[in-house]
Amino acid sequence: MDPINVINVMIVDDHPVFRGGLRALLSAVPGMEVVGEAQDAESAMPMVEQLQPDVVIMDLQLPTISGIEATRRIQETSPHIGILVVTMFEDDYSVFAAMRAGARGYVLKDTNEDDIWRAIQAIARGEAIFSPAIARRVMDFFAASTSIDLKAVPKRSFPELTEREREILNLIAQGVSNNQIAETLVLSPKTVRNHISSIFSKLQVAGRAEAIVKAREAGLG
Repeated sequence: MDPINVINVMIVDDHPVFRGGLRALLSAVPGMEVVGEAQDAESAMPMVEQLQPDVVIMDLQLPTISGIEATRRIQETSPHIGILVVTMFEDDYSVFAAMRAGARGYVLKDTNEDDIWRAIQAIARGEAIFSPAIARRVMDFFAASTSIDLKAVPKRSFPELTEREREILNLIAQGVSNNQIAETLVLSPKTVRNHISSIFSKLQVAGRAEAIVKAREAGLG
């Protein structure tokens, strides 16, 4: 086979059994080659930079740095690389956070084998693809959003905050606890606390209640 037609794939997942099964599956598919594997984002990102795969298969729940943050960083440096999220998480926040980070596809780990390799092919062609359950969530979200007055939504509140800090502030404004934020964003509780301290400092607020008021006045939450 002409090497130019081969889709080079990298797998990022902290479960060795899943990585092994996926590697075996893809190795048996003509025109696909697994060029690298990583169990965490820290080791994955320099490998992606070096190997420049066509598609990165990304889990969301990774140690230390989440798959969403890893997706965002990879897209900042290598936007031509397609990222396919393969995860067990199907909640709205995970789906849309992954999309905002730059993922081109989102499928669940219980997706059948044929659909997974078809998804990889679609991502390599530059298409966007979602498993049926995720596609329904996306459609329902945009259907429910048609009545929103877009002019009332602030374009960029709190420019002094990082994108991650804005995500956390938005959750705080919704009344979400630190532990729930950590679980939602797949971060450690300590990392969440550090982000919240930074948010309070930048907004010059004394505590959570004042931050919620300020965030809601700006349209968050």
